[in-house]
Amino acid sequence: MTIAYLPLPADDVPPYEPWAGEPEVLAEAAVAGRRAAAWIRSLPAAPAPRPVGTWLAGALPAAVEAAMGSLDPAQCDRMGPDGRLIEGDAGVDAGTTSTLTIVPCVLSDADWLTPDQHLRLLAVASVVTGIARLLADDPGTAILHGQLTRMCATLDHATRPDTPGLASEIEHTL
Repeated sequence: MTIAYLPLPADDVPPYEPWAGEPEVLAEAAVAGRRAAAWIRSLPAAPAPRPVGTWLAGALPAAVEAAMGSLDPAQCDRMGPDGRLIEGDAGVDAGTTSTLTIVPCVLSDADWLTPDQHLRLLAVASVVTGIARLLADDPGTAILHGQLTRMCATLDHATRPDTPGLASEIEHTL
């Protein structure tokens, strides 16, 4: 059996129109990303210089902040001109996604962190990559039905400060 993909007419591609409430939801996500990045930066440093310690203090929080700040529902899954599916990235570039996906692989080297901190870092990486995938798969449902907002609440819960005094420090840096 032969499948022939029919090209889509180039003139029939409508311009992207934002969903109701999209700017507010995306702004909320960017703020949640900054709070998560601030929490990661607040984690204890390695007792001695180590590559994973440097990565946890710099690349990981930067990736979380970049991913949550660059979310773009217009970059969703769509049909290409040749009729094939183009997988969207929700505005999160491949390098950022790669940084988030290696979190489970590198946490075993961060032995100075508590198991609770390990779990919370895993949750952060999972939620952030999940948000991007959700927006790429179905931006309308994610925005209109509050799924993105609920995932941001999960991100906030995972990155809650370990000590009450730290909460005001994190809020002050934002």
